[in-house]
Amino acid sequence: LDAVVATWPEGELVLIMDNLSVHKTLDVRLWSLAHERVSFLFQPTYTPWLNLIEPWWKTLRSLSIQGRGFADLDSMSQAIGAATHYWNAHAHPFHWRTAS
Repeated sequence: LDAVVATWPEGELVLIMDNLSVHKTLDVRLWSLAHERVSFLFQPTYTPWLNLIEPWWKTLRSLSIQGRGFADLDSMSQAIGAATHYWNAHAHPFHWRTAS
């Protein structure tokens, strides 16, 4: 959070977040009290189609780790890195749709 504030040092910041429990910890709430120009907007519960990280996780899993076994963490990290590299090389705009 400090890095976000440092990147955009002026004006109001609204951070859109999902309802992951770590986003609502006491540390995060205390941090927000100390940074008055930052406010949090939480996505409604049970709306994964609004959270762009969800389709990315699904794509990353299918490209790199689904159905595979890894001997160690380095092997898994390399597979994730290769999948990310592939995805970035074939990037295209995301088209919104509701979950089915």
